[in-house]
Amino acid sequence: MLDNLDSSYETIEYDILIVGAGGAGMRAAIEASDKGTKVLLLCKSLLGKAHTVMAEGGIAASLGNIDPQDNWKIHFSDTIVEGQSISNWKMAEIFAKEAPDRVLELERYGALFDRTGDGLIMQRPFGAHSYRRLCYVGDRTGLELIRTLEDQVLNRNIPYIDEAVVTGIIKDPTSGAVSGAVVIRIRSGALLFVKCKAVILATGGCGKVYSVTSNSWESTGDGIAIAYRAGAELMDMEMMQFHPTGMIYPAGVRGMLITEAVRGEGGILTNIDGERFMARYDPKRMELSARDVVARAIYTEIKEGRGTPNGAVYLDITQKGEAYIKKKLPSMYYQFLEFANVDISKEKMEVAPTVHYHMGGVRVDPETAVTNVPGLYAAGEVASGLHGANRLGGNSLSDILVFGRRAGAAAADYVKIAADLVATPEDIGKEISRILSPFKATNGENPFDLKDKIAQTMWRYVGIVRNEEDLKKGLEEIQKIRLDSKNVQARGPRGYNQSWADSLSVWNMVLDCEALIMSAITRKESRGAHTRSDYPKKDDAWLVNIVVKLKEGQMVLDKIPVPQMPDELKALLNREEILLWKGKDKSGK
Repeated sequence: MLDNLDSSYETIEYDILIVGAGGAGMRAAIEASDKGTKVLLLCKSLLGKAHTVMAEGGIAASLGNIDPQDNWKIHFSDTIVEGQSISNWKMAEIFAKEAPDRVLELERYGALFDRTGDGLIMQRPFGAHSYRRLCYVGDRTGLELIRTLEDQVLNRNIPYIDEAVVTGIIKDPTSGAVSGAVVIRIRSGALLFVKCKAVILATGGCGKVYSVTSNSWESTGDGIAIAYRAGAELMDMEMMQFHPTGMIYPAGVRGMLITEAVRGEGGILTNIDGERFMARYDPKRMELSARDVVARAIYTEIKEGRGTPNGAVYLDITQKGEAYIKKKLPSMYYQFLEFANVDISKEKMEVAPTVHYHMGGVRVDPETAVTNVPGLYAAGEVASGLHGANRLGGNSLSDILVFGRRAGAAAADYVKIAADLVATPEDIGKEISRILSPFKATNGENPFDLKDKIAQTMWRYVGIVRNEEDLKKGLEEIQKIRLDSKNVQARGPRGYNQSWADSLSVWNMVLDCEALIMSAITRKESRGAHTRSDYPKKDDAWLVNIVVKLKEGQMVLDKIPVPQMPDELKALLNREEILLWKGKDKSGK
């Protein structure tokens, strides 16, 4: 058994270290391996158990199998429009153009999509998509994606270590480029230094900083914090998406996702009075409006007293019948039956918003996914830029395929020409001393309690509808937790030590929350997922991205104008939608 303060470590060497084995990480590993580089894949959980499986409803790609008029230009427009004009246009262009190829590639890898009568990949409607665009496998699309990519990883014999966490990036002292990373093997508590020329972060989001969330236990924002401490910039941190429909009971599954596919397949929302209330919020798109619109509508119905006694609204798909529901939505059928004893083919579901996806994250180059730190890349939910102020349903799975591939390709090209880099024992030792410090604490803070305080604070003060007073109170509470966390204490032996893992998570979560709240205080308008009751209007003066960086030991924020897109891309945007954003009618008045 390891002594808790034993700072010894094993060193191994690879060209590229990929942190996270969800869809983005595995797709990056496949691409980098195919380009002839030596890749190591790390996952916090077990291989194949990534949070990607929670993306159930489909992969957005303009194949045009059901609606032939669909194409990448319309998908691009939908992404920019629903991102509320702060998405990176270049990322959106690349994404919309390449998504169909990535879906067809997944099919060639062996993914078994639902089919049309002609044998084409079936596509379903989703909120705020102009056409039926979601390629799906019932309501288990993310699971099929993970199974398919895992098969490709194993067939290529790509090395991987599961139950391992990266704690920090080590950089070459001369160039400032990535030279390796410190890793904890969860099973034994042993330390590992991976010497490498590139690191790809594919660690997902930080939804677990909230108490009610569809996110799994892994989603503590580790990659965001690791990147920030390494000198990378963050962006759009205030933009946290609340999915409109999460389970409300029993308490143990509160917040568990109810896929948008339920509404895509015809589910309707009603309040306690039986009113189909979306007619008052978006009469054109109804239940298939953008996620931020539907989430605010449900929030308003509940807040104004038209919710159920359990603090929810009803989602009803009973009209489709048992056979249809079991075929199209098997996971939802059994999820409600097993957890809530509700047969959704005969009974209404009770639903309420749940934290689901972080549009913010690490700022990256749109073409290569590289950060401002040489050799450090990010792809998937941990990266920012594509989704702007609001992500369209289904865009997450195509995002991880498109930019996971691009990150793997760019990192492989980089390591082939990068000079030999140095990782000093002093820098490695400093990181190891930091992560072992919870074992040195005496009468220290309980990390479980601090995680709970973080989650409750964020839900109370930084929720769907925000205001200056609550945000400042939330920041004050998080800063108190940060001070308390300096003396957080881990107990017991190092192997499978949850108190140690939670101690390190608390530090990452606090950092992410401070960046999120400070960005939310800074953005004095309402845009997409960021709604402020004290600044309820959208303001063109805030067509900016808020960038967070580490400068001289302090967290500082800059407002960066959104990059202007070329005129030929501007011409693709849905002008009617843009006018409606600005409170004007179709004539522009």
